[in-house]
Amino acid sequence: MRFLVYDRLLGFGDDYWIEDDNGDKAFLVDGKAMRLRDTWELKDARGNVVIGIHQKMFALRDTMVLERGGEPLARIRRKRLSLLRNHYRVALADGTELDVSGKVFDREFAIEYDGELLAVVSRRWLTVRDTYGVDVVRDDADPALLIALAVCVIHLAEKEREKAGEGEAKGG
Repeated sequence: MRFLVYDRLLGFGDDYWIEDDNGDKAFLVDGKAMRLRDTWELKDARGNVVIGIHQKMFALRDTMVLERGGEPLARIRRKRLSLLRNHYRVALADGTELDVSGKVFDREFAIEYDGELLAVVSRRWLTVRDTYGVDVVRDDADPALLIALAVCVIHLAEKEREKAGEGEAKGG
């Protein structure tokens, strides 16, 4: 199943809909303004919170945390540095680990479990500017989790880019 995400940099208070491949509203990313940390909620079409997303405070590396029903679901952080590809490790609460790798800035990356593809995030098959798709390739995969992971990874990559830009500005 494919989902369309209208790409924008996530900031405080940003809200936007994610549509399914039929053009129906499937999820709302609801940005929470006036918080000390970056916080969003992924809601279903009826407005029910499916996954809570927030930045972990006081972490050595930027880390995003996902919660479902107030319980920890996953923790996402950068795995290693590469010039051409980004790598993130997702530690699920049940001990399972997922890998996210690819060109995150270009919105071209994959989410895998133990080498098996779960979802592909891509702009290639879309003609609408500033839009990317999340193609969930396994029927038994959790679309909300995979969409939330895509949102988190893109946010972490953009924050890293901002920090790198600030470092260059201060050093130069």
